[in-house]
Amino acid sequence: MNLALWLIPVSFLVAWALAHLKTSRPDGTLQRVHPFRRIMQYIMPTRTESVVYYDAYVDAERMIAWLAGVKSTGADITHLTLAAANIALAATPKMNRFVVGRRLYMRNARWLTFSLKRARMDREAQISTVKLKMPDGETFAELVTRVNGGIGEERSGKKTRGDKEMDLFNFFPRPVLRIAAQALATLDYFNLLPAWYIDGDPMYTSIFVANLGSLGMSPGYHHLFEYGTCPLFIMVGRIEDKVVARDGQPVVRPILHLRFTYDERIEDGLNAKYGIDRCVEILEDPARFLDKGPMWPRPG
Repeated sequence: MNLALWLIPVSFLVAWALAHLKTSRPDGTLQRVHPFRRIMQYIMPTRTESVVYYDAYVDAERMIAWLAGVKSTGADITHLTLAAANIALAATPKMNRFVVGRRLYMRNARWLTFSLKRARMDREAQISTVKLKMPDGETFAELVTRVNGGIGEERSGKKTRGDKEMDLFNFFPRPVLRIAAQALATLDYFNLLPAWYIDGDPMYTSIFVANLGSLGMSPGYHHLFEYGTCPLFIMVGRIEDKVVARDGQPVVRPILHLRFTYDERIEDGLNAKYGIDRCVEILEDPARFLDKGPMWPRPG
């Protein structure tokens, strides 16, 4: 009997040690990093403590004209922002990393999530999300088709996988939901969540894009969720005429305001700047990056 009582804590300690030794995940590869970046996971263990905000401004004149030319495809600023984010992420691969369990991982693929209203301009309509994997060699037209397919499914009135999951969660009382949420966080910390769960969850993503301009709103400073592994958020505002300086003279230009939120633990501010600058560059001249041929990789 005494031996059996000793085996319980010993077994627990062995299981605890083995869980901490597990570094593999279905969605990422563990990175060897500088000790400074490693210690950041301990002095800033949450995304709330690690968040950095950036503002960016896009001269939208050429973008407006280009979108008018591809209007027949159903493309709008949301599609264009997703394309720009995808190329910027591919061109700045260190921004496609995430922190979980106080470790830094390189994500195994590029994933983009965006939000939408189930019914346009309806204050009571439910917010929904679409998550897409971004393959190499895809054209902008192919991306538009995939995005519109996801939007159509979310606005079809049919119950989606997300709806069914929410219905299941709402069936349980608060204490059970709290335990379930803590259990998910623990499984994620120890790299025990299965691939099917991660691939289907919109918060396990490279970048989350929210186009508030489609609702006539300015961009806000959005938080990063502690749930999931999303380290980057892009808020897109409406296009407004602004007075800006050009060659030392004040001129009025159509300006698209973007606000970026990112987890500083994944990479330093200089690489974040490169990614943001590339995103702005694409939005200001989409014809150069999106006309004819694949978005990424792209010759030249």
